Amino acid sequence: MPRPLSDDDIAEFRERLCDAAETLFAEHGTETVTIRQLAERIGVSPMTPYRYFKDKGAILAAVRARGFDRHADALEKAFRETPGDAGAKAQATGEAYVRFAFEHPQAYRLMFDVDQPTEGYPDLERAGERSRRTMTSYLEPFAEAGQLRGDKTLVGHMFWAAIHGAIMLQFAGRLGATCDASVIIPALVETLSRGLSMGVGDA
Repeated sequence: MPRPLSDDDIAEFRERLCDAAETLFAEHGTETVTIRQLAERIGVSPMTPYRYFKDKGAILAAVRARGFDRHADALEKAFRETPGDAGAKAQATGEAYVRFAFEHPQAYRLMFDVDQPTEGYPDLERAGERSRRTMTSYLEPFAEAGQLRGDKTLVGHMFWAAIHGAIMLQFAGRLGATCDASVIIPALVETLSRGLSMGVGDA
C-alpha cells in the first residue's frame, strides 16, 4: 500500500515530472508523448504519475501554467527593480521577455504554441492571464503621463506580436545570420515606439 504523501513529497514529484514533461512535449509533441514515457524518464512505474495528476492533459496544463508564472515573474521583476523612468522600465521588460524566450525555449513554445482549452484547469487560466497582463501593465506609466497614443491593450499587443513573431521566426531558423532576432527586435521596438511617440529605447 503506498505511503501517505506529504505536501513536500507532492510538490517535489510534480516538479520532477513537469521537468521531464516539458522536455518530452517540446521535443516530440504533446500528442505523441505518453504517460508511460514520462514515467520511464523519471524512473517510476507507469501508474505513479496518476497519484499526482488526473491524466496527460493535466500534466500539460501544469507544465504550461508553470511556464506562464515564470514568464510573468521575470517580466514583473524587471519592471519592478529597474530604476528610472517609464522608458527604462519598458525597455527592461522587453529585454526580460526576449531573454526568457531564448533561455527557456521549450517552455516558451509550450506556452504559446499549444492549443489547450483552460476549462477545468484553473491554475493554467490564472497563470495565462497573469502572463498576459504583463503585456500591457508596463504601459501604465505612459498612459498616466499622457504619453501613450492609442488604447493600452492594443498597443501592448502590437509590441507583443512584433517581438513574438521575431522570436518564433528565429526558432524556426527562418532568419539569416546577419538579421536575426537580436537585430530585428530592437528595430521593431524603436519603430513602433517612434510611431506612438513613446520614449522607449532598444529592447
